[in-house]
Amino acid sequence: MNVTVQGESHRLLTGSPYVAYSYAYPHKTAYRSLPRPLPLREVWQTEAQDALFLYLHVPFCEYRCGFCNLFTLSQPKAPLTQRYLDAVRSEATTIANTLDKARYVRLALGGGTPTFLSSTELEQLFLIVRDVGGAKPGKIPVSCEASPATLDAEKLAILREYGVDRLSLGIQSFDERDAQAMGRPLRATDVKRTRELLSEQRFPVLNLDLIYGGSTQTKATWLESVDEAIDWTAEEIYLYPLYVRPLTGLAKGKPWDDHRLALYRAGRDRLLEKGYTQVSMRMFQRRSTLETGPTYCCQDDGMVGLGCGARSYTRSLHYSREYAVRSSNVAGIVSDYLERSKADFTHVKHGFVLDIDEQQRRMLIISLLQATGLQRTHYKRRFQSDVLEDFRQLLGLADCGMAEINSERIQLTPAGLERSDAIGPWLYSESVRQLSEGFQWR
Repeated sequence: MNVTVQGESHRLLTGSPYVAYSYAYPHKTAYRSLPRPLPLREVWQTEAQDALFLYLHVPFCEYRCGFCNLFTLSQPKAPLTQRYLDAVRSEATTIANTLDKARYVRLALGGGTPTFLSSTELEQLFLIVRDVGGAKPGKIPVSCEASPATLDAEKLAILREYGVDRLSLGIQSFDERDAQAMGRPLRATDVKRTRELLSEQRFPVLNLDLIYGGSTQTKATWLESVDEAIDWTAEEIYLYPLYVRPLTGLAKGKPWDDHRLALYRAGRDRLLEKGYTQVSMRMFQRRSTLETGPTYCCQDDGMVGLGCGARSYTRSLHYSREYAVRSSNVAGIVSDYLERSKADFTHVKHGFVLDIDEQQRRMLIISLLQATGLQRTHYKRRFQSDVLEDFRQLLGLADCGMAEINSERIQLTPAGLERSDAIGPWLYSESVRQLSEGFQWR
């Protein structure tokens, strides 16, 4: 074993487990203005379009939580939300005319909080997706994010009518005191009402998001939240570590790694004990859901983003609009999006070009951080090379007990999974690392 590789792997065991959430690679903080605007048709002309993911972004919430660094505005007025829907319709028209062979096999509505929209606006959104965008809600899996404060019986009925089969609720904590300490205004009455509504309007898959690591959270209060999520019979439960990020309401204080790690392990063990399967560091699944239509593979297939904060993926280009956290800057980018709708959406101006090395890293990171790990034959079929030759440092993970490697796959152990937020950034390229570190938070 190379001494340098061994040392780097050992530092993963002794350093912070919480470096960055690698849900996508690279993160938007690595995106920059492209050397020249690229025509949308040129970007997609060599890409397979028969199994695409359509992601629709709604950048509005009822309030901004203290830990949130998402691209969103709180409490926008009705004229702005309607203007936003008009812009989305314009963008959807452009994409449909340009990607005329697009076939969508997955649809997700996120944000922000899509259910912040009024019932009328929410229905408008689905009609844009179906009648303009070309997706087919009801015939493909559809996921929608929501919060207890924004749901009512009418909105839930609209979601079911338009084919939503996975509802994802941002609970964060069932304990009001713990939620408040994390900057999450939670009303127990909203939570209770939502549970009653969901008993009448059942979704095939209910996901509940919980967050651990708050200053007032104890093991006991944390497990009470986990137990209540289980009692809701949620098919999926996500356990998110609390991060303190620049420009957010909680952006102060010192690291609290031991506290977070202890709560993670307690929550993980409780879910496993209750029959859940661990899918990744964050995701736990009560049962498998039936697949309908072709399977979307995030390592290979493309994603089309619709809306101001959405990102889009091709194999060699990831693109979006600019990214910001501070409300005034988010508002400025949204305003630019609304103005752009008066012209067109035919060119891509902001993103990240992935060469072969970056494409390899993306597949490795996205796959390895899943509990099933990376299939070596899948990697070799895509890149005509062996992943262990391309990334010798992976051997160090096995040496330190964080991964198991055989001829078929590379798979993180429980010790590796709990350090996913350190292993992901450890595999970033130097150029991505420098771009992200040089990003000017605003």
